[in-house]
This record gives sequence, C-alpha cells and structure tokens, in this order.
Amino acid sequence: MAQKTIENEAGLFASQETGISLVQVAATLKLHIIEDCSVPFITRYRKEATGGLDEEQIRNIINSYENYIEREKRREYILSTLEKMEVLTPELKKDVLAADTINKLEDIYAPYKSKKKTKGQLAIAAGLQPLADGILNDSLTLENIKEDSWLKPDLKFTTHEDVDKGVQAILMEKFSHDIALKEKLRNDFWKSAKITSLPRKDAKEVKDWQKFQDYFEFTQDIKDLKNPKTAHRFLALRRGMTLKILKVEVSYPVEEAVSTIKGQFFSDGHSSFDYLLKVATRAYSTSIHPSLDLEIKSELKKFSDEGAIDVFGVNLKNLLLQPYLGAKTVLALDPGVRTGCKTVVVDNTGKLMFDSVIYPHEPQNDIKGSQTVIERLIDHFNVQYIAVGDGTYGRETLGFIQENIAQVQEGKVKATLVNESGASIYSASEIAKKEFPDKDATVRGAVSIARRFQDPLAELVKIDPKSIGVGQYQHDVNQSKLKKSLGGVVEDCVNYVGVDLNTASAPLLSFVSGIGPTVAENIVKTREENGPFTKRDQLLKVSRYSKKVFEQSAGFLKIYQGDNPLDATPIHPERYDILEKWAKDNGHQIHDLVNDQELITKLSKDSALKDSIGEFTFDDIIKSLKSPGKDPRTEFKSTEFRKGIKSIADLEINEWYNGVVTNITQFGAFVNIGIKNNGLVHVSEMADHFVSNALEVLKVGQAVKARVKEVDVDRGRIALSLKSGDSVQKSNVGHTPKRSSTKSSSGGNRQQNKKLKNNAFAALKDFKVN
Repeated sequence: MAQKTIENEAGLFASQETGISLVQVAATLKLHIIEDCSVPFITRYRKEATGGLDEEQIRNIINSYENYIEREKRREYILSTLEKMEVLTPELKKDVLAADTINKLEDIYAPYKSKKKTKGQLAIAAGLQPLADGILNDSLTLENIKEDSWLKPDLKFTTHEDVDKGVQAILMEKFSHDIALKEKLRNDFWKSAKITSLPRKDAKEVKDWQKFQDYFEFTQDIKDLKNPKTAHRFLALRRGMTLKILKVEVSYPVEEAVSTIKGQFFSDGHSSFDYLLKVATRAYSTSIHPSLDLEIKSELKKFSDEGAIDVFGVNLKNLLLQPYLGAKTVLALDPGVRTGCKTVVVDNTGKLMFDSVIYPHEPQNDIKGSQTVIERLIDHFNVQYIAVGDGTYGRETLGFIQENIAQVQEGKVKATLVNESGASIYSASEIAKKEFPDKDATVRGAVSIARRFQDPLAELVKIDPKSIGVGQYQHDVNQSKLKKSLGGVVEDCVNYVGVDLNTASAPLLSFVSGIGPTVAENIVKTREENGPFTKRDQLLKVSRYSKKVFEQSAGFLKIYQGDNPLDATPIHPERYDILEKWAKDNGHQIHDLVNDQELITKLSKDSALKDSIGEFTFDDIIKSLKSPGKDPRTEFKSTEFRKGIKSIADLEINEWYNGVVTNITQFGAFVNIGIKNNGLVHVSEMADHFVSNALEVLKVGQAVKARVKEVDVDRGRIALSLKSGDSVQKSNVGHTPKRSSTKSSSGGNRQQNKKLKNNAFAALKDFKVN
C-alpha cells in the first residue's frame, strides 16, 4: 500500500475514532507531521486551521494516527514475511488485508510464526492431511487410521499410534488456528470469563507477601476490570505475579469452550464424536486457552495502564498548575531528627542566600538555639514565608515554628507545610549538582522545597514526574507510554503558563515548544554572557536557535520591561506588524496599545481586522492586551490545619478538619489533614450525590474540609468523608489546559458505589501494594 494512501486512511481512522471532523484532523496532522509544529503551538497559534481544538483533542488525533500507522506496518510485515515463505495464497492475502485489529492479524499469522515445524505440519508433510480431513468430515472412521497405507517410516510415522498422534496434531492445530473460532471464543471470554488469583506455593517466602493477602482468594469478572474504578486491581494482581506471590489465570468453563469448538466443526451424531471431543478438549487446554489467557491479560494491562496513566496525568497537571507564591523571600526547612533540620533562605528570584542546620528535636532538643537562628534569619533577609517539608517530622517541625518563632506568632511571617515528594530525587540529580556543586544533597533538597513553594511548575519540571508522588502503580505501567504522556502534560503546563525568558532555568526552558535541552542550555549561556534579553528576536542570535524554533517558541517566552511591550504577552511575533500598523493608522504607538484600555476596546470592535486575522486568534490577542504579563495561575493561599493534632491518635470521630488533596486514584482521594498519615476519601464519600469519577469533583492541591469517619490507629489508616454540608471548597486553580481524565463508567448508580466500598477501609487493599 502506498505511503500516501496509508496516511490518508490513517487520517480517516483518526477522525472516526476521535469523533472530530476530517477537515480538522487533516489540518492538525498537516501542521504536526508535515510542518513539524508542536502541540502547544498548534493549540494556541493555529486555532483557525484546527477550528479551535484543544491540546487533548490534538494529542488524541496524533495518537490515533500513530496507532493506525503501527497496525499497518505490522500488516505490511506479515504480508512480506508470508510472501517470502511462499505461503501467501490469494485467500490468505485477502484475510490479512481484511483484518481490522492487531489481534486478528496475529491470529492469521500465528500458524506461520514458528521457524521449527510443528507436529501438525510434520504430519501434513507425511501425507496425513486427507486422513484427518476425512475423519473430521465423517467420510472416514477411526478404523482407517489402522491402514498400513498411512505409515511413512522414512518420516517417523512407523506405527499406527504415530499416525493417530499425527491426525490429532493436525486437528488440534486446525481448531486452534481457526480465525472465526478464536474470535467467537474471544468475545465469549470478554463477556463471561473471570480473573482468579491464588497464592503460589512459596508465596510466603517472598518479602512483603502480606500486601497481597487480599488477592489470595480473589475472583472477578474480567469485564468488570474494564471499569475505570476497578481496572487498577489488575495492576496489583500483575505485580503479585511478577513478584511470584500470586498465580493469576483467566478462568472460563472448559465444557462451554469445547461446546463452541464442537458447534463449529462436528455434530453430536458424528461417528468419531468422542475422539473429536477429546481432541477439541486438548486443543482448548493446551493452545486456545493459554493463548486467550495471555491475550486478555495483555489487553487488561493496556487498559489498566491507560487508566493509571490518565489519572497520573490529571493529577500531575493539577500539581504543576497549583497556586503559586511568586517572588517572595522564603525560609525553608527540610525536617530531620538526629541529623537536624536543614535550613535555607532563598531570595525572591530563587537564589540561595544562606544555609545551615538547626536541632530543635531530640536528642539535642536545642529549642532556644534553633529559635534564635530562625528569628535572626527572618529579620536579616526580610523573610516573608516559611516552608516546611511535609516528610518525617514535618508536622513536628511546623509545630516548633508556630510555637516558638515570634514573627510567626505575631502574624508577620506565615509558615506552612509543603509537599516534598521528589525533593530527594532532585537533590541527587545532575541538575542539582550542576546548580550547587559545593553543597550536599540535604541543602539542595531544602532549596527545592523553598523554590517549589515559590513556583511549583518551575521547580517540579526538574524532577522525574514518576517521583512526584501523585501516581498509582507508576512503575508497573508501560514506561514508554507513561513517559510520553507525562512529558506531554509537563509540556502543556509550561507553555500554558509561559516562562520569563530572563529568569527561567534550562530545565524549564527545555519544555517550551520547539526548544529542547540543547537550545535551552544555549539560551541560558547567552543570557549569562550578554545579560538579559531585551526583545524576542535577539533569540535568533543564540546558537542552534533557528527560524523554525523561533516560530514554535517565541510566543511562550516572555520579556518584561523589554523594548517591545508585546514581548510580555502571549501574542506571537508573527502578529506584531499588523498590530503596529493598526496602532500607527489610529495615531498611536504600540506602547499605547498595551496600556490604553480605551484603545484596546476600539481595536476589539474592528471587525475588518478580526476577519483578516481570524476570530480565534483575534480574541486571544484582545485578551492578552487586556492583561499583559498576567500569570494564568492563582496566587497561593495557605491552608490552616487544625491546631492541637500531632498524630492519628489525636483525631476525633465525626470531627471536621481542614485538608489538602495530595493524590487521586480511581477509587478515591488521599487528603493531608496536617498529620503524617493521609486520610482516604472513598469515591462514595465525596459528595451527597453519586460520583462515578473522583476527578470530576476533586483535584490535587484542592483545599477541602473533611469529616473523620473511622480511624485504625494500629494500621495508620484514616477514613474521611466530604458528605453532609458544603464541605468542598472551590479550587483555587483557575482554567487550565484540558487533559484527558478517566472515563466515567456508564450506568453508574449508588449500588455500584456501595458494592465497591464494602467498608471504609476496603479500598486501601487496592492501593497499599504501591
């Protein structure tokens, strides 16, 4: 098939699969594949071409296109291989070309995969095919097997028993490789089969086997594992398999499967009925069932991966775009007990100004000395906020600050816990070592805590998203797909917010549309050698910064107080000339257009200009002129945790506590209420109305007020509820770039939630194996 034809058909396939018009799909693929445009660039600056598609829709189009191309490459490979093997008959070629899924293609190709001849093929080579066909169509009987004419000593069929085994092998392979039968059984499996798990013989000799006890006698319909709320269970089962703790199988009644085979190949009145029934049973047990077992596990893995990656992506997006503190001086503490609390001060640009260690906890208990250091640092550097890492002893360290630091007690300085997930990963990274070559990892970790408080997006892009702590089974899912998806999330977030060209780090710049790590390093190097950029077109002097890179990236790079006020907006330089001309024609300079609201209003009413630019782009330009330099994120607002609680033992049943959502899974959300143990809000406890998808009502970083339902002190578990009353505060996160979320299960009702819940802690069995 010609490449152009494949591409056209891939576009049609993408349109059908995504439900997006073929015109929009074709325009999107042209921009991305032929013109090499990034998703953020297409989303923001080519809305006229795509009809205003968002980044989620554009990525779905690209993924559908790539999946089609991958399938067609496999089809071409199979056709080519069969042709080289000289077995490609017109009928076989027709079957290959008609297959519309990878599974069907593999069913067709399966008999020809092995380089070594099978028992059935050896029997066919010995001339036993007519005998096998005769027995199957009832024109011959089992007595014919005993005829000497079928013996072929030179081909190792020296006895009638050998002939019998050869006939059985031919029939077994015929049953096993029948495409229609395989498809029928495949559909039956998806409708009625179950997944079962039992402990392996030596399960209890494996470390952490207790985490999988809930799956030692587990059975569930496989169709239910395609429910977004339960799909993650298969990842837990699969991890148990990988660790050799669980034996997991797809279970389907043998008699029903054999009945299906019988119905397709022979009837009850067949003269060799018992013989064929035995062959069918062996074919199912030794070939068909193992094949479908593997296939279904693979499909469940893909589905579970997609669900887990999807949830991870939504959580990551909300974490990256959570409210930011901004340019404020911050004192940060990375809590420690024996080794002390690493203490740093970073200025409003994130520059490290001071680092030390204090010992307010046992065994030193140097409360007075630690108090003196903190208070003097606050006064000397004019500290406005204190950020405390929320890891081990984080709550105790925050308590020390709140109870002993005068400026905090007087309300002059605010102190808060900050999520430190991944800070240790950053502190040991090459990025951190390059930034602070003369500091140890503990200091780098404290700096990361301070900076992520100032600007979560700018700091968290330096850390592998898998280490940030907002995923589920992230080490078990398809790693290449996870990396691609999370990379897309980070790219979307960075370009949605935009970056300050004169302060952004190389890691942050590398995620800007069209740039990448090498050009990002070159930008920073040029900035260090020549001073701040004063206008966007100076970027063209940076090494390897081509006109194409400029086209893709310039609109996302902001310059404040530069030569051209438009450089502080998301307006692309390709529109500068037309705006400068309009300003001049109306008796003004371009600076007036950014600062004069009346002039902007006049521009917004110019219908001729709107028609020439395009409605989508024109509206974006007006919006950008009205709020030049505005960060689309909201500013940080501290969550005041309940005072007087230091551990799970201090919680009271039915009491309400302020909290922050730290992670969301398919079955619920984890909430930090100010102590070491996060509480779980099951999906059935999120609202007074039915909730089918946690991501529909909550997001990572969202402030909530939760009621304690149950507490299990021994196991450190807290069950929370958001029901009864207007307990969920509106999220501080503003409009954000859309990302796909897990699909709501159809036909949801309260009974489904009750069935999933079982009891307040039941859902934790699905999560604790992380």
